[in-house]
Amino acid sequence: MRGTPSEIERRLRTPYAAFMVGANVIGALVVFTLVRFLLPLPGVDDPAATQHLNVVAFGAYLLFAVPVGVLSVLRLMRPVREWLRSDRAPTDAEQHAVLLVPARELVVHAVLWGLGALAFTLLNLHDGWHLALVVAITVGLGGAATCAVAYLLAQRVLRPAAARALAERVPDDPALPGIADRLLLTWALGTGVPVLGLTLVGAGQLTGVLDASADRLALVALALGGIALSVGLAVTALTAQSLAEPLDEVRRALTRLQEGATDVHVDVYDGSEVGLLQAGFNRMVEGLREREELRDLFGRQVGEDVARQALERGITLGGEERDVAVLFIDLVGSTELAHDRPPTEVVDVLNEFFCVVVAAVDAAGGTVNKFVGDAALCVFGAPLDHDDAAGAALAAARTMRDQLRDEVPQCDAGIGVSAGTVVAGNVGAAERFEYTVIGDPVNEASRLTELAKARDGRILASEVAVRSAGGDEAARWELGDSEVLRGRARPTRLAEPR
Repeated sequence: MRGTPSEIERRLRTPYAAFMVGANVIGALVVFTLVRFLLPLPGVDDPAATQHLNVVAFGAYLLFAVPVGVLSVLRLMRPVREWLRSDRAPTDAEQHAVLLVPARELVVHAVLWGLGALAFTLLNLHDGWHLALVVAITVGLGGAATCAVAYLLAQRVLRPAAARALAERVPDDPALPGIADRLLLTWALGTGVPVLGLTLVGAGQLTGVLDASADRLALVALALGGIALSVGLAVTALTAQSLAEPLDEVRRALTRLQEGATDVHVDVYDGSEVGLLQAGFNRMVEGLREREELRDLFGRQVGEDVARQALERGITLGGEERDVAVLFIDLVGSTELAHDRPPTEVVDVLNEFFCVVVAAVDAAGGTVNKFVGDAALCVFGAPLDHDDAAGAALAAARTMRDQLRDEVPQCDAGIGVSAGTVVAGNVGAAERFEYTVIGDPVNEASRLTELAKARDGRILASEVAVRSAGGDEAARWELGDSEVLRGRARPTRLAEPR
């Protein structure tokens, strides 16, 4: 299906004309064989002379029809080939021309077959209208079946060009017959036409228009039945493939999409509602891909847990009381860092610093609620519940302190940990808001961070946080003196890692 414009144009140059001319020549030979050897010739005084005349006329008409058919194919394909050579998106007119080539080619075939039917009818009219009617009906029915096969072959051969023409945009109104029309046309031309011919032979024999022996009628029945089976099978198979293949491609792409792939794409090469289905699937995938990108970006901005909760529960302003642990971390000497280094280098250092912070908090089951310049507010227990929020916050504080010293030694930071009840929820206006936590533990953690910057261990926690911790984490901390933190009325007993 895929290929460069030059490759597509090269593939179409010869095979298309060969398929179109070949299908019609084979159809003409089948019709000639029926008239020449099988069908009874009613009211003919000299059958040998009549058959010889038809043979000569058949050869002469082929000499006329084949070049005309080839020239028509080349003429209809000229704008398609010129567009392919230009290697650009098609105009509306060029797209329309590509999609309508099979239908326009069908008109050319129908005209040639109609002229042939008229010519052979007039040629045999001197032997009586019965013979002329038999020839006209035979040529007409054979031409209808042949045109159906040629049309379906043209659609199949032109798929690469149609896919390229429809790659940029798909017309809202289908340019080709839809599924229902295509199935009805398949039955009518592939099966109905040969069966109609068989029916007419039987009617002619019963009404006396034909006067054939039983053996001759048996041969005619076998021939027309064989044509009905073979042509019907060919036309039905081509139609089934033209419908099943694009649907199967969509089904396989849908399976990949269900497995999590978002780079799925199906080629659009059908100008009917099948093509609209293909294009609709691609638009759906683009929408899903954009949604996933927005979801990923949203999660990176506000935190994956907050984003997931917002998508599942919806977004409302306000909050709820939650028992949480709060960790606040702030760089030491950030003013000097910004003064001594260029801005781009400062950003690089901050990104290394925050990478350690985010990794430690995520590993402990917490959420980085916000970045505030060179500081970060981390919450354990909101928006998702945590079995041991205080213990996780204390463990994360020790981990990030050690990792910063090992991995980002140029960054020195103070860390404060507190625990208690806060209000957690969306704060702001309907047009712009953020998920945050508000309460005394947040203020306490911030003040502990300021004190921690002056301590060698660079970490301070409140007694409440340590006593709330479960497992072995509380044993890793040592309680010390109490101190009244800035902006608070009651003293806070401090704790540091042992």
